[in-house]
Amino acid sequence: MDREEMAGFLRSRRARVQPADVGLEAGLRRRTPGLRREEVARLAGMSVDYYIRLEQGRGPRPSRQILGAMARALRLTDDERAHLFNLAGEPPAPPPGPPQEVPAGILHLLQRLDDTPAYVLDAKYDVLAWNDMATALITDFSALEPRDRNPMRAHFLRPGPRSPHITDEDANQQFARLSVADLRAALGRYPDDPGVKALIAELTEGSELFRRLWANHQVAVRRSGTKKIKHPVVGEIEVHCDVLVVPERDQKVVLYTTAPGSRSHEALKLLRVVGTQDLAPR
Repeated sequence: MDREEMAGFLRSRRARVQPADVGLEAGLRRRTPGLRREEVARLAGMSVDYYIRLEQGRGPRPSRQILGAMARALRLTDDERAHLFNLAGEPPAPPPGPPQEVPAGILHLLQRLDDTPAYVLDAKYDVLAWNDMATALITDFSALEPRDRNPMRAHFLRPGPRSPHITDEDANQQFARLSVADLRAALGRYPDDPGVKALIAELTEGSELFRRLWANHQVAVRRSGTKKIKHPVVGEIEVHCDVLVVPERDQKVVLYTTAPGSRSHEALKLLRVVGTQDLAPR
């Protein structure tokens, strides 16, 4: 436990939080920037003397429960909370589950990419957001139930061909292998998340291919690759699949691009004009 560093960190975070941020009256004689020590202690449900000793660098090592309570009282970010736990010599607990909220900047990016199919995946491969070009190329995600917006479910559990719109079998096999390795890595990050566990159980029960790949215990993060997609209106398109990571949300932005001047590039331009007319979820 780094008592001196923790003391300075607590003092700096306390000075940043204003009484109104936590529903307290500022009062007329407040000379302390931010919260008073006794206010933090009350919000955290701990004794004032204990908190004062921590800020003075002479307190005993706090429990995980106390660390979590102080993090909530001081309105710490996820990174700051992890830092507080590390200062106390306690590895931070794993996050409760994959974040579902897509940052506003990423949503704006999707809408500005009006000529590029793009969508956002969380750590368990649920599609959280998409743009119009992704709807035109892949499917109308808005017409699907949330649990059906998962390409792993579609790949491993859909009757008939595993991915009927992807004509490249090598790409199918690569997706199967890398997505399973990616899901195992997600299980390591979210060992207690019921959603991750439920997806693994469902795929294990319903797919022999998934069971075989899962038994290999491979761990990897999905990255870029190429695939050929057969579209009912513009024909076959060869796309390069780029995967951009949003680390603070543990999410992936998947982009489909084509080589400029290629037949696939012209087909994608035509798809932008055709849009989603006469198309239904496939």
